[in-house]
Amino acid sequence: MPTLCRACLHTFESGTRCPACRSPRVTSHDELFDLTIAHMDCDAFYASVEKRDNPDLDGKPVIIGGGHRGVVSTCCYIARIKGVRSAMPMFQALKLCPEAIIVRGRMDRYVEVSRQVRALMDELTPTVEPLSLDEAFMDLSGTENLHGAPPAVMLARLTKRMADEIGITGSIGLSHNKFLAKVASDLDKPRGFSVIGAAETTEFLRPKPVKLIWGIGPVARANLDAAGIRTFDDLLRWDSRDLHDRFGGMGDRLYSLARGEDARRISTSTPVKGLSNETTFNEDTNDPDILDGHIWRMAEKVSARAKAQDKAGRVVTLKLKRGDHKLLSKRLSLHQPTQLADTIYRTARELFDQVGKQGPYRLLGVGISELVPAGDADRIGDLLDPNATKRADAERATDAIREKFGKDAILKGRALR
Repeated sequence: MPTLCRACLHTFESGTRCPACRSPRVTSHDELFDLTIAHMDCDAFYASVEKRDNPDLDGKPVIIGGGHRGVVSTCCYIARIKGVRSAMPMFQALKLCPEAIIVRGRMDRYVEVSRQVRALMDELTPTVEPLSLDEAFMDLSGTENLHGAPPAVMLARLTKRMADEIGITGSIGLSHNKFLAKVASDLDKPRGFSVIGAAETTEFLRPKPVKLIWGIGPVARANLDAAGIRTFDDLLRWDSRDLHDRFGGMGDRLYSLARGEDARRISTSTPVKGLSNETTFNEDTNDPDILDGHIWRMAEKVSARAKAQDKAGRVVTLKLKRGDHKLLSKRLSLHQPTQLADTIYRTARELFDQVGKQGPYRLLGVGISELVPAGDADRIGDLLDPNATKRADAERATDAIREKFGKDAILKGRALR
């Protein structure tokens, strides 16, 4: 059986240890060197970046997220063993893992590391479809002649380079379509390399729960459960017409996925719909100075992400959640797209002035949407605001200083509120 050592990249016939380096980190499969569709998922990405940048965190449970009233953005595997999960309220996470170290997320840093990982993927194939900062599909069809090695070897080399050069680990799922590649990448995290071949697809899926299907949320799961569908084997008992009559378009998709069929191509041009950032306060607040400071910080973070991705937005959105959990959302279309923190802040502040007295608030978020290339942004001055051009020039000068001396080299006074 074809076997690959993920430690030294040696290929050999079946065995539990590599004959070249004696490592037990080997992957064996009959179709290992024939499959070309892969999904790579970084392992606990945000937490891994924080541990890499701060060695004092090594070996300790780390949670990325807001304060006591916030939610868990993500966490390391040590915290996950204790039951901590993404989107869990912070107070609940701390009950499960009271020794956890809480770290505020640094989106600009995660974007920077994500771009380094993406550069390594681009060296393997031009067909990369990112799903988020820390995961992507890759189609390596036709790349064996280019690299002189099968896709499986190149994928193992990718994760090895990620660990050696960037300090981030990842898990690989390799199969014959996108659905199964994504399923495979979750089978053996962290630092996993799992394969689902064409010959074994149906038998592999039969006993698995339908929650493996990406996009099946709690509501859809409850509907499937009401129909007696809990596993892929249950799905296989339904014909296509009955599934369509019961679940509409989703029924057609379920019929195909139950048989391991997925005709979707890996797309290199999947659009990003928007960029946003939000925070949950430790205590509800109606203090205009505190809220103004947060609006500015959110605007800066959104601006930083937009600049990192060479994007700009035509619409600015303000999101507020009151103490009674009522959600307020306001949006305003701009006369031209922007990626400037100053413009995002001023627009969000204008929206806040319309609803600011309806607090107190427990959550605040700022975002941009209807994204366009950065080259189309901030091209002309605002005739109604003659100082806008000066502020834009000052912001670009600030960006240049921060790039050279660090993000804390210059801080606005309102950011300290």
